[in-house]
This record gives sequence, C-alpha cells and structure tokens, in this order.
Amino acid sequence: MSKHVTHWIGGRTHEGPAQSRGDIHNPASGLVSGTVDLAGPEEVDAAVTAAREAFPGWRDTSLSRRVQVLFRFRELLDRNQDRLAELISAEHGKVFSDARGEVARGLEVVDFACGIPHLLKGGYSENVSTGVDSYSILQPLGVVAGITPFNFPAMVPMWMFPVAIACGNTFVLKPSEKDPSAAVLLAELWAGAGLPDGVFNVVHGDKAAVDAILEHPDVAAVSFVGSTPIARYIYRTAAEHGKRVQALGGAKNHMVVLPDADLDLAADAAVSAGFGSAGERCMAISAVAVVESVADELVARIRERVSRLRVGPGDDDRSDMGPLVTREHRDRVASYLESGVREGATLAIDGRVHPVLGGAQDGFWLGPSLLDHVGPEMACYRDEIFGPVLSVVRVGDYDEAVKLVNGNPYGNGTAIFTNDGGAARRFQNEVQVGMVGINVPIPVPMAYYSFGGWKQSLFGDSHAHGTEGVHFYTRTKAVTARWADPGQRPAGGVDLGFPTNG
Repeated sequence: MSKHVTHWIGGRTHEGPAQSRGDIHNPASGLVSGTVDLAGPEEVDAAVTAAREAFPGWRDTSLSRRVQVLFRFRELLDRNQDRLAELISAEHGKVFSDARGEVARGLEVVDFACGIPHLLKGGYSENVSTGVDSYSILQPLGVVAGITPFNFPAMVPMWMFPVAIACGNTFVLKPSEKDPSAAVLLAELWAGAGLPDGVFNVVHGDKAAVDAILEHPDVAAVSFVGSTPIARYIYRTAAEHGKRVQALGGAKNHMVVLPDADLDLAADAAVSAGFGSAGERCMAISAVAVVESVADELVARIRERVSRLRVGPGDDDRSDMGPLVTREHRDRVASYLESGVREGATLAIDGRVHPVLGGAQDGFWLGPSLLDHVGPEMACYRDEIFGPVLSVVRVGDYDEAVKLVNGNPYGNGTAIFTNDGGAARRFQNEVQVGMVGINVPIPVPMAYYSFGGWKQSLFGDSHAHGTEGVHFYTRTKAVTARWADPGQRPAGGVDLGFPTNG
C-alpha cells in the first residue's frame, strides 16, 4: 500500500483521525494500492459547515469574478487531463484513452458553466401597472451536495459542481470510495484556480456519509447518479428532509436494428457501446433488439469484432478494455452468463475465457460476452448488469421492438439503426426514453443540453447540466417595484380591496 486518500474540507486536506478506512484496489492486479478515510456524521458536518460559512461571500461575488475563477479552473483542468486520467485508470481499471475521454466530456460542462452570466439573466417587464415594474432574478440555493458513482469518478461530478458553483452555490462532493483520488485532485485544481476556501469540499465514505448528507439541515439540494434502488432511496430520504433532489438511476439501454440498417455500422456500434469501459456505463448498450431476418448476420459480425478486442490493464497502450472495478462486481456480472443459459439463452461469446494481456493474475477480469436468443422474462434482460454482457433479443418487426423498449421499466437511453428516415422519425416520437440516438449508439448530449432519462431512470424533475442544471441549482425570485417620478408623491390611502393592475 502506497497511497492514503482523505477528505478535502475548507480548502485543505483534512487532518483529523478517521473513524474507519476502506481499501483502494488496483483492479488489474487485484492488489490493495492504498486506503481511503471514510467519513461519519462529524466529517460530513465539518464539510457542510465549511460550505455554509463560505456561501454568503461566494453568493455575493460578482459574476465577472466567479467566471474568472471558472476560466482558471478550466485551464488547470485542461493542463492536468493526463494526470487525472491516470488516477482514474489506476483505481477504476478503465483503459487510459477511455479515462481521458471521460475527463474531456467533463471539461465540456466546465466550458458551459463559463457562460453563466448569460444563463443567469432574469426577465424584466416595464410598467406592468401604472408606474410599476416587475422583474425576475435567479439566486443560488446555498449548500448543495453531489453523490456520485464509481464508473465516472471525474465526469459525473463535473456534471454537477461546475454549474452549481457558477450559480453561486457552495458544494459538498461525496464520490465513490472505490476510486476516490480524482475528486481530491479536482479539489486541488479548484484551490489553484483561486476558489475561496469552503466553496468546494470532498468527503469520502459509504452509506453513513450518504445518510449524514441527506439528513443534514443545512444541505439545500442533492444530486445523485447511481443504481435505481439507491436513486429511489436518495430521492425519498432527501425529499423527506426538505431538499430539492435530482436522482438519476439505472438503465437497460436498447439498440434497435432494423433489416435495412448498415450491419457493419450496427456491429461496430454494438461492440463499442456494449463493451467500452467494460460495460460499466449507465449509457452502455446492454440489449440489442434486432429483427430476426438479419439477427444471425449481426451476431456473426459482432463475434468477429469481439475476437479482435484486447483485454488488459488500463495502463497498457495495447488494451481496448480493462477489468471490472471489484471482484464482487465481476462475480455478479459473470453470474448472468450462467443464469442466462439456465433460462434458455445461448452463450454465443463467453468472456470468461477471453485472453488477458500479461495474464489474468488475480485481477477482476471478464471479457466481452454475448447472450443470444434472450427473452424479456430472463434475469439477464430484466436486470441492470452493468458489465460487459450484451443480450440479443430477436424481434419480428419495428413494432415489436418499440413495444419491447417501452415495456421496460428503465428509460435512460436508446438507439435505432436504420437507413429509413421515416422509421427513425417515428421511433424518436414513439419511444419512451429520455435520450435517443439515430445511428448513434451512445446518445449522451452535449453539455449545453441536459442529461437524464425517463421512468425508473430518473427520480425528480430535473436532468443534469445544461439549462435544466442551471434551473436545479437556482431559485427564482419575482420583484415588483414602484418608484415615484422625481418631485411627485406616490398616491396614498388605505385600500382593502384586492390589488388589481391599471
């Protein structure tokens, strides 16, 4: 063990004793690479207190000065992309290029947040009544918190805190304890950019830290990304404690392939979207709904592409796909191969025997896997597997495919592959999913749009980043003002009638 990670509170590394600690693993070797302090209620309270005390000063900081800090942070983040990606790869296991891509997508949200002066403009109406003007202003909420998952330790937090901080809030981040180092580096970059102490804080921890955030009276809002059962818990618990909540849950993303589709393009997309980051993405394609007449050909093309994929350590430039994040998660994902076969599916590609560059050793390895002839009643279809297991569901036609997608309880992302513009347009209108790709397998929107699903993939009313992110981290105040003309006294007198305009 060579590394020790602790909290960042009030602009500096936390120096207090740890109530408990967790292990940080190298997923490629299975070895413990360090430890992380786990926060209890005391550490969470210290972080929230630091944020609360910093809020008045940051709220009243001019937009121009806030943006100057954001631009400096953006510059530091850009210069440290490789350093951040190396930390992510070492603790999460994803290959370096994938980690670098994650950082780049997070940087796009920082770019968006740098335009906050325009985004915070209110409305103004002159002379709504005689001598009376009305206008609206957007103001920050106060202390807000983000609870983020292991699969994107830099990008998902950056869906939240750049917009929140740009709007004038202060922030407490609780990242995954499985890969905590990226969050601390982000805090150090904020400090280097001149962000006042206490505006951005990091506490590591498990459920004890989460509950302390959800129940803390000084936290005004909570953002979350993770599985649906936890998203539902976060939403319910935080709402019961009077907080604004956006909780983005799990997914079962379908890729529909029609007979007229370019099957090479579709096969490339299925492999890229199904096995990138070892399938540990909330926007990964996990179910391919392919029309029966082209199913055999599509499966053959997927098999041929998978045979060329190189599985290996994230720091090996030859690797296309790395290990899974923990041994327990790898074993859970692999169990769906066995249960799928028991329930009647065909194991077309067995990732358990896929070769690993340098030898598997004791790392958390599972290669790309494919289950064919999957039915909607099977566990491998119903559950969010969150790993490199792609399920092929054969359908009769377009209508059956759409019925399958809409009948699923999740509604995060979906894609259709077709050369028929009419079918694509009909699909985008009929499908009950929040993010739709047309010949695009992972339709993650740009930062100036908003990210989020429908149905059991979202709890709350707001999606992440974009204009919905700005709305989530602000509240509107309407002001009605009357000023008498110079030299005139305003009309006086008592009037108990209901106010009307005139």
